[in-house]
Amino acid sequence: MFSRFADRREAGRALAAELARYAGRRDLVVLALPRGGVPVAAEVARALGAPMDVFVVRKLGAPGYPELALGAIASGGLRVIDPSMVRLLRVRPEEVERIAREEGVELERRERAYRVGHAPLPVAGRTVILVDDGLATGASMMAAIAALRQSGATAIVVAVPVAARQSLARMRRAADDVVAVATPEPFFAVGLWYDDFTQTTDDEVRALLDSGAPALATTAR
Repeated sequence: MFSRFADRREAGRALAAELARYAGRRDLVVLALPRGGVPVAAEVARALGAPMDVFVVRKLGAPGYPELALGAIASGGLRVIDPSMVRLLRVRPEEVERIAREEGVELERRERAYRVGHAPLPVAGRTVILVDDGLATGASMMAAIAALRQSGATAIVVAVPVAARQSLARMRRAADDVVAVATPEPFFAVGLWYDDFTQTTDDEVRALLDSGAPALATTAR
């Protein structure tokens, strides 16, 4: 019976074991949703012998209920809105636009912060393993999948250590493969399934990306 992961590194190692069939593929790229997905993805990329990068996505939290997602925005200007949630919470279109603008500022800041020293990895024609530290509503992951489809990825694999079963079912309809180590019920929140769920900092993200710099450079050529 699944209990909890010690931290994101342990979760990444467990996830890598579930993804072993992808090891050694020359077309493979591991993309992390920052910030929490980066330590997980670093373990996956190391085990599979694949280059790693970040893919920046920002959830559009509902007014007064930031844990509820109206949708998400992703790198490249893509926006995914959940109309049923917008209707349920009676959020006006101009309010959705305001939230998207505010989150867009943070998305651009993170892109600048994480891109020091290297350009984004190319994804066209590649198999992309898209990693986060867990899957609750799935809004951010859905936005990332949509953006990567537009970017020409050949196949998209959603990979998380822990997920809500309902959200995992949505991912199976959108991605080419979905891998989760555990799907506990009741789920409640991602952080409940980690002993240490300390927020990953921008400095930690940069350090993990820098540690993969040789792989990044090799793949980009």
